[in-house]
Amino acid sequence: MNKVRDSAAEAVADIPDGASLAVGGFGLSGVPEVLVRALHERGTAGLEVVSNNCGVDGRGLGVLLAAGRIARVTGSYVGENKEFARQYLSGELEVELTPQGTLAERLRAGGAGIPAFFTPAGVGTQVASGGLPWRYAPDGSVAVASLPKETRDFGGRPHVLEHGITTDFALVRAWRGDRHGNLVFRRAAANFNPLAAMAGRVTVAEVEELVEPGELPPDAVHLPGIYVQRVVALTAGEAADKPIERLSLSVSPAPGKAGD
Repeated sequence: MNKVRDSAAEAVADIPDGASLAVGGFGLSGVPEVLVRALHERGTAGLEVVSNNCGVDGRGLGVLLAAGRIARVTGSYVGENKEFARQYLSGELEVELTPQGTLAERLRAGGAGIPAFFTPAGVGTQVASGGLPWRYAPDGSVAVASLPKETRDFGGRPHVLEHGITTDFALVRAWRGDRHGNLVFRRAAANFNPLAAMAGRVTVAEVEELVEPGELPPDAVHLPGIYVQRVVALTAGEAADKPIERLSLSVSPAPGKAGD
């Protein structure tokens, strides 16, 4: 039951070229940076990634992207990564854009053993009717486009059929975890990490604080260890490395200047 690995490199050593990979994180919050870097250092390529976003230039999945290691992305938001846009528009990268809530449910459904579900999200758009460009040709034409999806009425409202997602591996980051793989996530990191962990056939979790079994109250566990196969304990420096995607500062008015 001790799922702890000695290093991130050991934990990702068997991820092969061409593997499908669910990766947690929301923006730069809760991104498994240490595992992503270990995968980059290993040289793994041709990855098919499922993640809300694909990092930013130089951080998160952006590291793998810049190295040309990602072949396909299923995601929701890609607007902060210029290299992503360049690769997509030049035909180097295949991209399946999915409504954010739909992506979350596709991951959860896959982890729960649900093959497909109907949702109203995307009805009346190319998400349902097809034709979204997944891959461009070098000349700018569409080389691969999405296909039409089945639609059906429920309660007088149209819904579109979406398929659950499972992947070969999943990489996630947790605030606390024990040696059995039980995980607790904190704040925005709880958005996609539990869902990505559920979808992976082999899930690797990097944890900021490793505790012994029994130290986590059962009702505080966000993801039970049955979904996690490997755990990597971060150093204090790795746990504290939490970049801010967009830093906003609020400046208070000087004393006596309120209302000026």
